[in-house]
Amino acid sequence: MSLKETFEAAVASSKQLSARPDNDTLLRLYSLYKQATEGDAPDEGPSNPFDFVGKAKHDAWSKLNGITGDDAMNQYVALVESLKKG
Repeated sequence: MSLKETFEAAVASSKQLSARPDNDTLLRLYSLYKQATEGDAPDEGPSNPFDFVGKAKHDAWSKLNGITGDDAMNQYVALVESLKKG
């Protein structure tokens, strides 16, 4: 299976986890997914100063700037696999 196929399978698996991950893990999954699929985060975050969730997501994604899509996919797959093992 190619990396992209493995990544897509991990994305599907992440929606079927037996327990909901904590917020930090969810942010990590989100940021790795965005880095893998869209590349570096835009410089500007959400324009609404009260969009705390959007800001947290943007900040988490921004921390991954410079990581290649393939590396982000590999990290995403590894994180989902560790969550599946519990």
